[in-house]
Amino acid sequence: MKRYFLFVLTSAVLIGCKKEDKKRIATDDQTTTDIVNTIIGKEDSFYHIDFKNYPIGDKTLPIGVFDSGTGGLTVLKAIVNYDQNQNESHEKGSDGELDFNRETFIYLGDQANMPYGNYSGVGKVDLLNEHIIKDAQFLLGNKYYSDGLDKDVNTDKQPVKALVIACNTATAYGKDYIEEFLAKANADIKVIGVIDAGVRGTLESIKKDEDAIVGVLATAGTVASKGYSNTLLKMKDELGYKGNIEVFSQGGVGIAEAVDEDSDYFDRNLKKPRDAYKGPSLDGDVKIDRTLFDIYNFDFDNSKMLCDSEKTDDCSILQINDAKNYVRYHLVTLMEQIRHSKSTNKLKSIILGCTHYPYMTQEISEILKELYNYKDKDGVYRYRNSMAADIKLIDPAVDTAKELHEHLKNESLFNPDGDMLQSEFYISVPNKDNTNNIIDKQGRFPYDYKYGRNAHEIQEYVKVVPFSRKNISEDILDRFQKQIPNVYQLMQNFNERNSKTEELKEEDKI
Repeated sequence: MKRYFLFVLTSAVLIGCKKEDKKRIATDDQTTTDIVNTIIGKEDSFYHIDFKNYPIGDKTLPIGVFDSGTGGLTVLKAIVNYDQNQNESHEKGSDGELDFNRETFIYLGDQANMPYGNYSGVGKVDLLNEHIIKDAQFLLGNKYYSDGLDKDVNTDKQPVKALVIACNTATAYGKDYIEEFLAKANADIKVIGVIDAGVRGTLESIKKDEDAIVGVLATAGTVASKGYSNTLLKMKDELGYKGNIEVFSQGGVGIAEAVDEDSDYFDRNLKKPRDAYKGPSLDGDVKIDRTLFDIYNFDFDNSKMLCDSEKTDDCSILQINDAKNYVRYHLVTLMEQIRHSKSTNKLKSIILGCTHYPYMTQEISEILKELYNYKDKDGVYRYRNSMAADIKLIDPAVDTAKELHEHLKNESLFNPDGDMLQSEFYISVPNKDNTNNIIDKQGRFPYDYKYGRNAHEIQEYVKVVPFSRKNISEDILDRFQKQIPNVYQLMQNFNERNSKTEELKEEDKI
């Protein structure tokens, strides 16, 4: 089955390819035009959407879901697997039938521009928001490319009836921006973000009079936005929580990137340290503390840590090269932060504030147990006074599914005749036809170029194409098959349809 899936992925093209008659120039005009005004008012722009004729309220339209990469598929998994209501009446109570089985979804992963969490650190929040608006534009619009080499754009993609931001950083920085954009376009389209949903789920796990520490493990950008901490402290007061709830946040630099195999943070082919590394190090801004080596308990096997010496104790350069080792580093750092705070509360829950992190729930749980049982050389438990024995991991995705269901119910937007198996999956790739782009030998944007670009230079940095083996590695596909099997099946069905369409097109050419 897997080999067949990989085969059809490789040959994927999209159904009913309707090509524009003329070949396009890859770049829009280079004036510093605001992306929102371009989409709404510039009719000759690639990004323009005719909102005057947008099919608002059409129940048969798909639901749009986007993330900076493949992590948002964990949110889609929660939506796809959701069964908390009666399908006919939509009232509460599972009926054994998936609540969204008649809905179709269009998923976008902006892989070319990820990780989103780094833009705020280099002062490029305006560029990040531009990417986020372009993500929304893709889902609201009708354009896509069959593959990265296709010079003709297809124009038969359906628009969407609701938007789910399956990305914490994009929610923190861009949700209000998208809502302002839609209001300016007079488009009444619901936007659902993961942060409010995650905070609700966290508070539901805490008693109204309970003292607790809530940990937030998120991207550096999400942490810098204070989206979770501000929302949690605000919502706890609104809902009448009287206990002393403290929030400690840890920016998980490298975790999401390793999951998505960003070569600046993870490269399975390396045996020695490299210059382009951006993760925690012995002398970087995000520092590996030599005095905590025993507690980190890094796995050095199979180049999961890269050292410039054969003896690990003698490393002058040390680089993390494994997702679980990134998790080890950040959980130890979080616990050290709590320990040094002298708080008398205990860590009772951790919000997985990045959609990639649910892929690592088993590893996170294992490491938390290690830390709970860790003893210093004097035999004293180092962290037990600061952490509960069983820490709840809060995945905001389930509460996002709940909010989506409530919206469709309240607005009578459930599709009466749809089929989840008709869902579609897209990913962004660097646009090689844009001569302004700088693309490395791996076909990716180099770090300095990715974060060195400026907002308001309205051009096609990327092409949005279907998921395929060309842009999703075999290891990631294996993870999908094991960890998100229902979503994986939807992806397989999408690519089988595309494969059959390609075969028919080839026959017509003969």
